[in-house]
Amino acid sequence: MAEKPPLTIEVTRGDMVESRHRAAAVVMDAAGKSLHSWGDVGRLVYPRSAIKPLQALALIETGAAEHFRLGDAEIALASASHSGTPAHTDAVARWLARLGLSERDIECGAHPPMDEEAARALARAGGAPGRLHNNCSGKHAGFLSTALHLGEPTAGYVKADHPVQRRLKRILVEMGGADLAHAPTGIDGCGIPVYGMPLTGLARALAGMADGDRLAPTRGGAVKRIVAAMTKQPVMIAGRERFDTRAMQAAPDAFVAKGGAEGVHVAIVPGLGLGVALKVDDGAKRAAEVAMAAVLNFLGVLTDASAEPFVQTPVVNAAGDRVGVVRMAKDWRKE
Repeated sequence: MAEKPPLTIEVTRGDMVESRHRAAAVVMDAAGKSLHSWGDVGRLVYPRSAIKPLQALALIETGAAEHFRLGDAEIALASASHSGTPAHTDAVARWLARLGLSERDIECGAHPPMDEEAARALARAGGAPGRLHNNCSGKHAGFLSTALHLGEPTAGYVKADHPVQRRLKRILVEMGGADLAHAPTGIDGCGIPVYGMPLTGLARALAGMADGDRLAPTRGGAVKRIVAAMTKQPVMIAGRERFDTRAMQAAPDAFVAKGGAEGVHVAIVPGLGLGVALKVDDGAKRAAEVAMAAVLNFLGVLTDASAEPFVQTPVVNAAGDRVGVVRMAKDWRKE
């Protein structure tokens, strides 16, 4: 398929387009066929937190989820970038207690809750942000669950040579079809290794999660379990006022959306057996969310009415006045 121009996302103020973001995006099926693409989709990107649903596969495949009697909320949290509200942190704390562990055992570091109300409440109470507030704490509880279940060391599980991380890298290779042996590497925000992979490989991996019947029984069952948990628990995936949660609530059971840092966003579309991956060149989250909503609308899984709040998001000044919008350029190419 010939390369098409990248997606352009405009930021307006009054009567003028003030800024523009550009993004590459691709829609793939599980067989590796590119159905739609914009921009350079073969370039390497760090998937960041967008691959958390893939990283949760090991939690199911190893039998750890069944052994520790994890429900939809925990499996969703293992795939989440949660907002750090008490609903999120309490659930992770209970999970860790079930493992005989505590907040001290997760190696993701601490940051304030992403939910502004939760952050203000924590500050009013005189509390300090902890590791449970880290948006990745559920994923790390999942890592610890697999390590414990398989008799592996729990300390140092974030290191590239730990069995937990070797297992996750193997899953990315198997699902995405890209050789990561010589891929660029870095350290993600929560301390685990991150590997450069093409957008096409990322979309193909997510398409595999959309079509579990094509996979071996164990992996196919794990895929269906994760997608079901995420669609049933959209608030656990992100939180109130967050794009992933709101978009999934606008079209229940139609897709899974998962954002990552630096303008990466993906979607799993089970009804169509498709995976979507996009990357905004300058890393802008505001542009990635608008572009993802537009692509999902193009695919028909977000109707025009349900997509409306997401494809034109307001630009608001300090007084709370709407002064512009973030939107797709009118001439963005669908074909």
